[in-house]
Amino acid sequence: MNIHEYQAKELLAKFGIGVPTGYPAMSVEEAVEGAKKLPGPLYVVKAQIHAGGRGKGKFAELPAEAKGGVRLAKSIEDVEADAKDMLGNTLVTVQTGEAGKQVNRLYVTDGVDIAKEYYLSMVIDRDTSRVAMIVSTEGGMDIEDVAHNTPEKITTITIDPATGFMPHHGRSVAFALKLSGELAKAAQKLARQLYEAFTALDCDMLEINPLVETTGGGLLVLDTKMSFDSNALYRHPDVEAMRDETEEDPMEVEASKHDLAYIKLDGDIGCMVNGAGLAMATMDIIKLNGSFPANFLDVGGGATTEKVTAAFKIILSDPAVKGILVNIFGGIMRCDTIAEGIVIAAKEVDLDVPLVVRLEGTNVQQGKDILAGSGLPIIPADDLGDAAKKIVAQVKEGVAA
Repeated sequence: MNIHEYQAKELLAKFGIGVPTGYPAMSVEEAVEGAKKLPGPLYVVKAQIHAGGRGKGKFAELPAEAKGGVRLAKSIEDVEADAKDMLGNTLVTVQTGEAGKQVNRLYVTDGVDIAKEYYLSMVIDRDTSRVAMIVSTEGGMDIEDVAHNTPEKITTITIDPATGFMPHHGRSVAFALKLSGELAKAAQKLARQLYEAFTALDCDMLEINPLVETTGGGLLVLDTKMSFDSNALYRHPDVEAMRDETEEDPMEVEASKHDLAYIKLDGDIGCMVNGAGLAMATMDIIKLNGSFPANFLDVGGGATTEKVTAAFKIILSDPAVKGILVNIFGGIMRCDTIAEGIVIAAKEVDLDVPLVVRLEGTNVQQGKDILAGSGLPIIPADDLGDAAKKIVAQVKEGVAA
């Protein structure tokens, strides 16, 4: 789960981490009122969307020369004008794609006198089962270019969760950032605080870009992104309450309500599979046969008829779907349960796209009998290869027609 920048800063502040003073705003009036609470004379107005690259982004509804989603304002009047520009308009960045994201929230913060920008982030290193702390002296909007063109300027420090953050980790961070004296001590303290926040909140990712050295000689988190392990949210109701469903794909939101693992993709063949590995293999074989999957959808090992019905409806709610491939290997999951769910859902939504079903495993014959007796135009398949060929052929035939 992702949250907005202002929410992430609220969480970091609870761990004693320095952030500029700021106020979220859902309206132009709130943005102005927030700015009036700040000392000025420099303000920063930031669009709040779940995507990076806001500073270099462009608003679809505004002239090409208009400023991006992070703006410096030198007066309350400038804050008001920027808020009017941003709220309700669509911000397009390198991470949103051409569709962009509508800006519904702003963050108005105090201006900061910056002496130097740095980069610091933390992610889970799946290969080593450790927390990777990634730091660079080259923070700012071009960090992706730094990673691509000068990777030697990026240092990765891994931390064993069994021992936790140790003093030498902090010293390594300060050394990588080429800091000395009081700034080095501040960097060591900050690194420890960030690690504590990362582990305590069950984060998947915590990115500080930029981390800035102020002209006064301190360190401040100027911008941050945080995402969390969704499976651990039950331990953090305060974090879960920060979820902004307007930033998420509606179909993914609906899937989460039924405990379905669903991710929207760009293809035209909907997939319903049980098991993540089998789902990946199904997507691969669709691609191998010359088409593209419209989604990843894993109904899990113990799905009920109601859960399968919900999964089927979610797939069919995607207008890009031109055909559906159901691939079930019945171990814990029974094939007759899947078949019942398919029949119920197909009748409720008035199925009008080709449907190919491959069943194998527990109660497979009962499942096939249910499908055969449904009266629906369901195309059976003998194996996964046969299923992929059939659904790709059906979709291409439909497109050609």
